Amino acid sequence: QVQLVESGGGLVQAGGSLRLSCAASGRPFSSYAMGWFRRAPGKEREFVATIAARGSTTYYADFVKGRFTISRDNAKSTMYLQMNSLKPEDTAVYYCAADDSATKLRTRPYEYAYGGQGTQVTVSS
Repeated sequence: QVQLVESGGGLVQAGGSLRLSCAASGRPFSSYAMGWFRRAPGKEREFVATIAARGSTTYYADFVKGRFTISRDNAKSTMYLQMNSLKPEDTAVYYCAADDSATKLRTRPYEYAYGGQGTQVTVSS
């Protein structure tokens, strides 16, 4: 079992930055890949970014490339999402997820075994 808790969301103006955190507990943190997803109002949950268990490999959705950076600190059992140059269309609830695999970089929410409750990000224009 893996328990995930997101934090760091909030209200920010367009062009601003936020850093989301996802604290994990349960299984050894360095044993599983993780990802970030988001759900905007009226839309389905969509993939944002994913990172392998040791942090050596990452993959991003096209719409965040160059603006968002996913990282993890295995010593702190925490994953991060640094979000820069935020746009109003980035407004959503952001969720972190943990996989059963250490190396597979998955992009579909149902492929992850565990998920958090989410943190709200609101970007004003």
